[in-house]
Amino acid sequence: MASKLLELNNVEVVYNDFILVLKGVSIEIEKGSIVTLLGPNGAGKTTTLKSISGLIKPERGEVTRGTIVYEGKRIENRDPEENARDGIIQVMEGRRIFEELTVEENLRAGSYISGNTDFDMVYNYFPNLREKRNLRGGYLSGGEQQMLAIGRALLAKPKLLLLDEPSLGLAPIVVKEIFEIIKRINREENVTILLVEQNAKLALEIADYGYIMENGRIVMDGEAEKLRQNEDVREFYMGMTDMGRKSYREAKRYKRRKRWLT
Repeated sequence: MASKLLELNNVEVVYNDFILVLKGVSIEIEKGSIVTLLGPNGAGKTTTLKSISGLIKPERGEVTRGTIVYEGKRIENRDPEENARDGIIQVMEGRRIFEELTVEENLRAGSYISGNTDFDMVYNYFPNLREKRNLRGGYLSGGEQQMLAIGRALLAKPKLLLLDEPSLGLAPIVVKEIFEIIKRINREENVTILLVEQNAKLALEIADYGYIMENGRIVMDGEAEKLRQNEDVREFYMGMTDMGRKSYREAKRYKRRKRWLT
């Protein structure tokens, strides 16, 4: 029987003492699983990740209600450094690498907390990085920069890897490659993954379980296979109906038909 690694219970997050972003979010993540968090822009997905990693603190955010329990202990509003030492590692949206440092120097920065310098492990997942290990990060392609960001996170020895929009701005063939590697990392390194992703189709293909968020609340959850087959999810998040991909005009019916909110 799988054990619970992380649990958010009725979490509310406020920024700058008055901007309520999360409005009672509850999520459970089993150890060794891939869980995806889906939803439109502005739904609160990134804030959810930052509330787990602690990165809301430098942005004047705070968990004002509810609990975040990781490995059996409460961690809400802890410093991000302490969470990182406990194995909670976040890969930020937008390929946040050190552009002036070489690939290998970027990886060395990722090893600072854990002392892990197994660069070969990273290069086995991302062979392109081995070939360019002495090249500055700013000269890499977008896909290679995303690979570097994930590889750097792996050297921190994550138990829980938080991935924020890893497909953003990348060509479809590169996205497919990165998602296949994410699945391998989960299986081969036994890393639990919480994935925020706009590409609902791809995310649900590799995930075990999914949550859908809107306006700071979870509005639907279930096993990934069931969500893939759900008519509303197919229409509103995967752009598909029984007749194929929806047009923009048809998609405007969205707000009139969210059956799970009624």
